[in-house]
Amino acid sequence: MKPYIVIVHKEVGSAYGMTFPDAPGCFSAADEADDLFAMAREALELWAEGMRDEGIAVTEPRDFETLRADPEWGKTFEDAAFVIAVAPPWQERFKAAE
Repeated sequence: MKPYIVIVHKEVGSAYGMTFPDAPGCFSAADEADDLFAMAREALELWAEGMRDEGIAVTEPRDFETLRADPEWGKTFEDAAFVIAVAPPWQERFKAAE
C-alpha cells in the first residue's frame, strides 16, 4: 500500500498543523518537527479505527504527483512548510501476520 501524503503547515507562534488529503476528517498537530511522523501515524490509526467502526472503507492513498495536480489541493501544497509521506500504521500489522 502506498503511503499517505501529509501536508504540514506552520504559522509563526503556532504548532505544526497536518492535513491528510486522502483521509477525510483526519488531522493532527505537533509542537516540534521531530514529532510530526509519530503524531501523523497516530492520527491515521485513529482515523482508520473510526472509519472501520462506522463501516466505511478506508480509502487508498493517491501518489504525490496526483495529489499535487488535484485543483482542490494544489494551493495547499504551495503554502506547505513540509510534505511528508506516512505508511499506514495498519500495514505493519499485516506484514507481521505473514
